[in-house]
This record gives sequence, structure tokens and C-alpha cells, in this order.
Amino acid sequence: MISAWAVPNDAWPESKAQVSANRSMANLEKSLWEEVLLDAQKVIDLNPLSHVGYRLKHTALHGAQRYDEAIEALTTMLAKLDNAHDMQIRKLREQYVSPSKADSMIQKVINDQLDTAPLRLLDTTTGLLCDRETQISAFKTTTEYKQLFLSIMKHADLSREIIADVVAKYFGCVMLSHRWEGKEPLLQDIKDKVVYQLEATGGLRKLQLFCKKAREAGFHWAWVDSCCIDQNNNVELQKSLNSMFAWYYHAALTIVYLSDVPPSSKSGALAKSAWNTRGWTVPEFLAPRVILFYRQDWTLYLDNDSHNHKESVEIMHELEDATGVDARALIAFQPGMRDAREKLKWASTRITTVGEDIAYSLFGIFSIQLPILYGENKENALGRLLQEIVARSGDITALDWVGQPSTFNSCLPANISSYAAPPCALPSLSEDEIQMAISSLRHPVTVELALSFYDRLDNMSAARFANCRLHLPCIVHRVIEVRRRQDLAQETPFTYGVKADGLCDLLITTQEALVQFSWTRPTRQTFLLVRPWDRRLLELPDFAEQPAFDNDVEDMSDPGTPLDHSHRSARQERIDSERHSRALRLIVRLGQPFGAFLLAQQRGGEYKRIASDRDIIAQVKGVASVHNVPDIRTLEIL
Repeated sequence: MISAWAVPNDAWPESKAQVSANRSMANLEKSLWEEVLLDAQKVIDLNPLSHVGYRLKHTALHGAQRYDEAIEALTTMLAKLDNAHDMQIRKLREQYVSPSKADSMIQKVINDQLDTAPLRLLDTTTGLLCDRETQISAFKTTTEYKQLFLSIMKHADLSREIIADVVAKYFGCVMLSHRWEGKEPLLQDIKDKVVYQLEATGGLRKLQLFCKKAREAGFHWAWVDSCCIDQNNNVELQKSLNSMFAWYYHAALTIVYLSDVPPSSKSGALAKSAWNTRGWTVPEFLAPRVILFYRQDWTLYLDNDSHNHKESVEIMHELEDATGVDARALIAFQPGMRDAREKLKWASTRITTVGEDIAYSLFGIFSIQLPILYGENKENALGRLLQEIVARSGDITALDWVGQPSTFNSCLPANISSYAAPPCALPSLSEDEIQMAISSLRHPVTVELALSFYDRLDNMSAARFANCRLHLPCIVHRVIEVRRRQDLAQETPFTYGVKADGLCDLLITTQEALVQFSWTRPTRQTFLLVRPWDRRLLELPDFAEQPAFDNDVEDMSDPGTPLDHSHRSARQERIDSERHSRALRLIVRLGQPFGAFLLAQQRGGEYKRIASDRDIIAQVKGVASVHNVPDIRTLEIL
């Protein structure tokens, strides 16, 4: 500091000022701030137009930690530099930053910091709930801010990283992950009140102890979901729920409170905690980079006093066993659509107090933002989520959710875990078997019918979600009879004999009681056995794999010459032959057993999958009759 503020001997022509300056330098070395202030004032009195006295005054005030006065002295010094007649002295001004620019530089970093922080935070020192303006105002009263402000003013080239470090250290907040129990304090219960002064009962006691733990850890701010969000403000609620994953990710620390894990509990207690059953806790343990688990009495789990329990092999292995989440994902989870199927399985057994939250809690895990519409019911919320995942995920197709999305548990385990491979996977026929079957089909009528059938399927679009409904392209077989087999002794599961147009008779075993009917006793409801359409059965080559003759240059000879017609004819023959072959191969493959879905038509005209607890394997009556199936359409499925 002394060398940076060295006073040149020729700075003052006045001898008295020179004496005062020399004495000031000696006192600076001894940190005799009051004496330096007296000398600085004498220099100012002797030459009020000079910047040097104010520079000495600032140095003394800064050393005495009188930061407000130091800022004022430095501001005055800059004004003197601006008004100096000597160009060399005025050039010194370029080394400094104006107060307004210094404040603007800090404010920009603060805005970036708070952009990934909650809208409201609890001040762990005062116990008051603060909005962002209050947080910023509080920061500007601190020594950290004033020291940073002065550093920026004196060093125009101060790096942004230094500013960001100071801001992050002050605004770093602690998030709470917990299970709601009984009456939790809401925003209206603590607004404009000192949390520490409220009666320590139930959720308020938990809130108070959490804030104290955050303060003991050295943090100014803390956040709790129950009372830091205005539940009655739909706009704020929407923003908060869509931002919550980012808040936990960017938080300085997340404290997990295990209210049902007793003091001095041993390894294994975390896995048994009800905290592991809740929906919102999934993003709350995946998102944070630093996390600490606390027991019922607010002591560290397993007495592990490390700064981050994600670095504890023992705790992470226990959490891995309890949640089914790989330990590597627990430590360094990446949100997004990758491994979407696995991420949904993690949450499939979780429960939430409000039904829609089971979908909303997963938004951050998949890095998506959707409207929060409480009251839409769980089915619609899940439908919107699944629709977005299918639209953006290469890991999952709409076929993975042909089922019963009326409940989360039936939607995920029954349809995702049971379809490790898509239900429309290609039959495993050898090439020799396919060629042998094709040979038996090669006559003009069959080829033409096969081509027509191929073209109809080629025009079918892929399965997709829209308006919380699955639009599924299918080869459809109308069910004409469902009869329960009475010769089987067991009550459940039920076994039914089923007949459908174009299919061999089959038996369906299910826990679900089905409507029985036959041609003599028909039902008004329509039942279908369908084969979900998979475009891979068309065996269309990738563009990059097109045979060389597809790229023949037809203008190598003059148009209209016999050679040109010969090339065109040979090329067309090859194209036709390839197309006929693909059409016949399709007929052969469709003649193999396939995974079928049993659908029942609903009152609105859409369909619902039934008997989905067991695989239904169906087969057409004969390969030659495959192309005679007339019903190819897209069905709307709940």
C-alpha cells in the first residue's frame, strides 16, 4: 500500500506541505492513521486544488477501516484529477474507476449471481425474510462490499473473477431438503417477523434450527420451500417450481434434515428414512454439489463432519442402495434427456402430497420448463411431461408409454421396465429363412398386393403425444370374441380365449376382469388387438448407405440416345427389384409372432389399453394373408 501511494518529492512546491507529506509517509509505515489524517488535512488546507492530500486522507481512512469516509475522500480525489490543469496529472485519472461505474460493475455480477438464486431468502443473522432488493441493500452496508468497491475504484483492471468471488461468498445460500410434517410455517406466518423470536413449535422449531445451522456454517442466507415462496402468487409459484433445480444446483450448501433418523443412529438409517419416499427429494439430492445430512437432533449423520457428504463413500453407497440411483449420478448428476428411461424409474416409486407434483418435481431433472397448472390432475400433468420427453428424447419413443398413464406407478414400472426393448422389435429370422419365405410369395398378384400394403404403411407417421393423448399408428384387428376359460381352477389371474379378425386364436392371462362377449352375444363396446407400427420393418436404407447406382450420372451421354435409355432402364429395374424385395420381406416379417396390445374403446372415441400386466403374443393366420388386413390407422390412446 505504501509503495503504491508513494508521494513524489516535487509534488508540492510549498515547503510546509512537503514537511507534512514526509511526516505522513513515516506515519503510514507505522500505521499511525490518526496522525496521517492530521497531516493529510494540513496538505489539503495548504493546497485544496491538489489531489495529493485527498489521496493521503483516503489511505489513512482506509487503514483505519473507516470505509465510507475513505470512499468519499477517493471520490473527491478523482474530481481533483478531472479538474487538474497539468495534463500529466489528469492522465493519472485513467488508473481509476468512477463510483458509478464501480457500483455498476458490482451490480452486474450481483444480478448474475441472483439470477440462479431464490426470489426470497431468510437472513440467518436477523431472522427476517428478505426479497432481493433487501438482500442487495444489506450487502452494500457490509465491509466486504465497501472493500470491493474501493478496490475497483483504485484498479480499473480488477478482474471480474475477484468481484464474482466476493459476491458469491456473500450471497451463497443454504437450501433445506426435508419432509413436510404437520403444520409447516408459510410465508404469511413469518413475513415481517423475526423467525428466532417466534414460538419454537413444530415446523417453526425446524426452521429456527436450520437457520442457526446455516449461520454456524458461515452463510448469510437460507431457504425453505414452505415459507420462502408465496403459495398464493401463481406467477411466483410458476417461476419458483421451474427454477428450483437450478437453485439447488447453484446453492453453496444443501442441508438434508432426516426427522425420523434418531440420534446416534448407525449406517442404514438413512435408507429407511421416509425422506427417501418423497417426490420432491429426488431433485433435492441430485442437483446439489455440496450436501450434508442431519439427524433428528441436528447432528451430522454418522457423525461425519466432512464439508460435503457427497464425498463420503459410505453415505453415497447407502443412498445408492436406497434410491436405485448410481453413485456416480448422485455425485455429479447431469440434467437433460439422456438416459430418460432410467431417470423416470428413479422416481417411479415416489409419492407427493399433491398429485401433480409427481410430474412437476421432474421438470428440472429433464431440464425442461412447462406451465405449472395445479388442479389439472396428475394424469394431465404426467401426460404433458411424457409428451415433452418423447418429443425431445432419443432414448425413448412414444411406444414406451402405450399403457395406463392414469397413475404414475402403472405408467412407469409397467411400461418402461417391462419394455427393456421396444415391443415392436424385429423378429429374429435368419436371412435364409426370409429368402425361402419370399420365394414362395413371388407371383405377380402377391407382389402387387404386397407393394400396395407396403405403400400404405410407408405413409404412416410415427407415434407421438399430443394433448395428453398418444396417437399410435397401428395394424388393427377387431376382436370378435372374449370368453373366460372355466376349466382353470385358479380364481386369479383370469385366462380368456380371444378371437380377432385375421389372427390365430389366442389365450390372454391377466389380473384384470375383461368383458366377455361373442358373435351370439355381442357388446356395444369395441375391442381391438393392435400391432403398433414400427417403420423399421420397412427396411428403408439410410441416405448415406444408398447403393452407388442411385447416384448414377444420367447425362454422361446425350439425352435421348439408345445408351441413355439403356442406363435408365437398367437403373429402374434395379430400383423396382429392391422395392419389391422390401415389400415381400415386410410381408414375411409381419407373418411372425408379435407383441400385441388389447384396446377398449372409451365413450369419447379414444382407446385405453387393458390387460397390460402380461405380454400378449399374437400371430396372423398365414403369411399370404397378411396384406389382406384392411385396417391400418392411427388410434388415439389415453
